[in-house]
Amino acid sequence: MSITYLEAIQAAQDRALAENEFVYIYGQDVGSFGGAFKATKNLAAKYPGRVIDAPISEDAMVGSAIGATAEGMRPILEMQFADFSTIAINQICNQAATQFWRTGIPCPITVRLPSGGTEGGGPFHSQSMEAIYAQYPGLIVLTPATVEDAYSMLLEAVTIDDPVVFCEHKYLYYHLKADQLPDKNLPVGKARIARTGKHATVVTYSAMVHEALRAADTLEEEGWEIEIVDLRSIKPIDTDTVLASVARTGRLLCVSEAFPWGGVNAEVISRVTSEGFHLLDAPPKRLNAKDTPIPFHPNLWKAHRPASQSIASSLRDLLRY
Repeated sequence: MSITYLEAIQAAQDRALAENEFVYIYGQDVGSFGGAFKATKNLAAKYPGRVIDAPISEDAMVGSAIGATAEGMRPILEMQFADFSTIAINQICNQAATQFWRTGIPCPITVRLPSGGTEGGGPFHSQSMEAIYAQYPGLIVLTPATVEDAYSMLLEAVTIDDPVVFCEHKYLYYHLKADQLPDKNLPVGKARIARTGKHATVVTYSAMVHEALRAADTLEEEGWEIEIVDLRSIKPIDTDTVLASVARTGRLLCVSEAFPWGGVNAEVISRVTSEGFHLLDAPPKRLNAKDTPIPFHPNLWKAHRPASQSIASSLRDLLRY
């Protein structure tokens, strides 16, 4: 029996609630309704009083959770969409991220952000916010690209004493399946070689891993072997695995669904050029979503974000250098 990416997130929360009485879930409509995407389906009935509906105030949600950590609780917060988390950015970035630095009291909150675009999502329900939160010291930012990582990394997030921003991709909820949940997995902060190759490296994360894998399949038919690095977490970021891959291939393309200004792609390229310039046989390239608000129309949305075709085209330009 296969399990979806969304079901893995639900299963991880079920296990976290079962194993630790100090874990609770807080968010809008997470109770009897089961959450906007049903990631908390049936959990309120199974754990009475620990899957709690929140008012429509992301700021209040996070603020109350930060207070609860001072009493030993380990809240899991569900934002209905990652975009809405900006309403709580003061609480996440100025309060949660700095709490231990200021007080010596850990702040083990996990903020789940349904991230990235889907057809018809538009500008307010499709954004990728990971780079914004990675900017702030004290926050852990995770970007699982597989069913296995969605499960194991969420479980690990709940055990971390620092605040975690968990960027789960909405497009993967139903499009991604696995045969079973893992018994163990790579730890947070360690990247994964999703595909080995020797001609160029693609560094990416979240849903773009799968677009990059499809692009690599296309280029394999043309005689090129493309290595894919799945970052898994972007704060901390595994520079060593990226550099080792570039050392094998000599070429680097960074792919992200987020907007192009700054961001994860810029950070990875900066690290590679400063620490591994001698490894490069060509200038590194990056591919992002367009520098515009995210469009509603499905065809415009598909043209707005990177996809296997545009990744393959960027790789061909890189390989021709």
